[in-house]
Amino acid sequence: MSSALSPENSPLRVGLAWAVHGFTASGAVLGVLALLATAGGDYRRAALLMLAALVVDSVDGTLARAARVSEVLPGFDGRRLDDLVDYLNYVVVPAVFLVAAGCVTGWIWAALPVLASAYGFSQVEAKTEDHFFLGFPSYWNVVAIYLWGLSVSPETGNVLVAALSAAVFVPLKYVYPSRMTALRRTTNLGGAVWLAAVALAVGFRNRLGGVPLLELSLAYPAFYLGVSMWLGGLHRR
Repeated sequence: MSSALSPENSPLRVGLAWAVHGFTASGAVLGVLALLATAGGDYRRAALLMLAALVVDSVDGTLARAARVSEVLPGFDGRRLDDLVDYLNYVVVPAVFLVAAGCVTGWIWAALPVLASAYGFSQVEAKTEDHFFLGFPSYWNVVAIYLWGLSVSPETGNVLVAALSAAVFVPLKYVYPSRMTALRRTTNLGGAVWLAAVALAVGFRNRLGGVPLLELSLAYPAFYLGVSMWLGGLHRR
């Protein structure tokens, strides 16, 4: 008898496991909708959809571990599904957004993160054994939203995109918020506040009474980088 039908795995557990996988896959639907919004010139909607996909990715791993999906459905590779959805939402969608929204001067600059992240995602140690991302973790959706939202010049966008693409190859360890052993609650709470702030800044752009909410939200990426260098730093094999 297959483990998916064993006495320990009731229909409810199997259903929950498939529901978690479906939730992960819904991130790909959000990515397609973001691409359609970008193609239509609705960059605000595209940015909000990128943030919604980020929410899905932020919680699906925790749900998967709680539902023990790898035990209940051993024939379905949830990690592969997650990587496919992540490459779409963290790399392809923001790369298209960068070009369409004029955040970089041409497609060649958007090709840099696509190629660099293809390398990064394919590494056996893309995530280290002690649960860190190795190399810049391809947060291109976050980069794209800030470059657009802060009206950064395309020339500056070129430099930043090129530098972060190179950072994919630098063996620095960046924290994996949902798998941290230290400062996990602080980091995740800060991430939730950051996400709400960025969503408000994007959704109510030009209607915040002069409050530089998007600029203020940069405090969390700075915190994330600082914690990563403190807890992770240079990877030593």
